[in-house]
Amino acid sequence: MTSVQVLPFGSSAARAVEAYDAQRMTTVALGSGSGEAHVSVARFEPGGDIGAHVTGFGQLFIVVEGDGWVSGDDDVRVPVATGQAAFFPRGRRHAKGSETGMTAVMVQVFDLAPDRA
Repeated sequence: MTSVQVLPFGSSAARAVEAYDAQRMTTVALGSGSGEAHVSVARFEPGGDIGAHVTGFGQLFIVVEGDGWVSGDDDVRVPVATGQAAFFPRGRRHAKGSETGMTAVMVQVFDLAPDRA
């Protein structure tokens, strides 16, 4: 088993929202946590990457456009694409990149855990 988890967030993973008079709305819970938090957008041009480094925070790397790869402690490249999110625990080595281009939202929380494994 690789040291990175890929979490789908496409429509097949969604659940209908029934609260607050919601209509035709779904959500996909990806994680929860506590402590300092950061949210940013990462854009990888074709052939772009970020080398292996240790996470200072738990991180959800949510691919919103394109495709690429992520790796964990084991350096195994795991493909990710639009509609998937990769989870990296705090204190773990990881890297990311794309041959064709990829945009992702990065959610970093000091103590973060995925809502599903």
